[in-house]
Formats: sequence, C-alpha cells, structure tokens
Amino acid sequence: MNVLFLCTGNSCRSILAEATFNALAPAGMRAMSAGSQPAGYVHPRSLALLAREGIPTEGYYSKSWNELPETPDVVITVCASAAGETCPVYLAPVPRAHWGVDDPAKAIGTDAETDVAFETAYRILRARIEAFLALPADLSERDPEAFRAELARIGTLMPETIK
Repeated sequence: MNVLFLCTGNSCRSILAEATFNALAPAGMRAMSAGSQPAGYVHPRSLALLAREGIPTEGYYSKSWNELPETPDVVITVCASAAGETCPVYLAPVPRAHWGVDDPAKAIGTDAETDVAFETAYRILRARIEAFLALPADLSERDPEAFRAELARIGTLMPETIK
C-alpha cells in the first residue's frame, strides 16, 4: 500500500508524516509526500526533529504531486483547513482523508515556542499514523466504506499529551 501525505508546500507536516510512516510501517507499506505548490526545501526544524526521534532524514525533499514515483492507494491531506488554509485536492479515484494539523512553520514566538509547534505537529501525526498502522491489513479491500470511516476517525485523534 502506498500512502500519499499531501499538503500545499511539502516542507513540514507532509514530510514529517512521510518519514514517520516509513520508519514505523511494516514491509509492503510505504509513504510518499508532495505539495500542490512545493516550497522547494524541507524546513530544517522538521529534519532536526526527525533526527532527534531517531527517524532517518536522508533523501527527503520538497516535491510536487506531479513528481510522484507511483500512484497512491490512499491520500491523506494534512493542511489545517480549520485555520483557513486551503488544502489541495488530489484527483485520483482513491480513498482520501483529511488529518488537519496546524502548520508549525507559521508559528510565531521564541525558538522554544516554535520547537513546541513542530513537536506538537509531529506528535499528532505520529499518533494518527500509529492508529492507521493498527488497522486490519485487509480492511481497505474487505470493507472499503469501513476503511474510509476509520481514516476519517483517525483524522480526529489527538495524543494524550496534547489534549
């Protein structure tokens, strides 16, 4: 299964999700990330956070959804639409879900406050990815509607340390 984490700039949240998913996923599952308007760089704080978590950062870069190596089986948008941010709409006929997370790159404040914004985005994404990976492996094929419902439910989860 190929999962696409999609955002506008592909510099923070979608990269955090892609790297985290790939670090946690079993064989046969893989994540990609892309943006509708890629920033052209990965935010250094995203890479630093992943490294602190022991997640490999090699090879991640900001890319357009026109550069995907494969067609995704699932698309998950991570833009925070509640914050007035416009999420790109992927047009392939695959299951889609919205897991909105505030953009840590837009955090205003001290370095410590900005680090907290990145950490919060990462913790939310990781909790949701762990829930996704806990789903029955064959759910998307066995019961596509239940799979879509689970994707939507997972998009509302918040880790206990953030609630």
